[in-house]
Amino acid sequence: MATLEQFKMSLEQKKRRTFSNKFKLKKVKEIEQKKTTVHQVSEAYCVTAVSVYKWIEKYGEQKNKVERVIVEDQSDTTKILSYERKIAELERIVGQKQVLIDFQWKIIELAEEEYGIDIKKKLNKEP
Repeated sequence: MATLEQFKMSLEQKKRRTFSNKFKLKKVKEIEQKKTTVHQVSEAYCVTAVSVYKWIEKYGEQKNKVERVIVEDQSDTTKILSYERKIAELERIVGQKQVLIDFQWKIIELAEEEYGIDIKKKLNKEP
């Protein structure tokens, strides 16, 4: 049985290979129709993924369009907006908690001054 190692080409052999435009167009159509992936094509024909992406740019359906369309599911947009609202709410809560902590520390400092008692625990002080 043949192994993949037997079919590996040297760098010299890879440099001399050329693929026809018809072949490239066929592979790009397969990728666009989701029959195969860029990774699978690059692995099968021992070409870099960059080369395959160049084929897609040159022979793909988007090649003649000036404007490219980005398709985003409605659910993705909804999720993003939901996460942004959640982040804003959490930031507001953290801000409120920080104000409360600052207030409590200030009260402790005032109580220490007023009563002359060390309320804060000193970590380096031994009993």
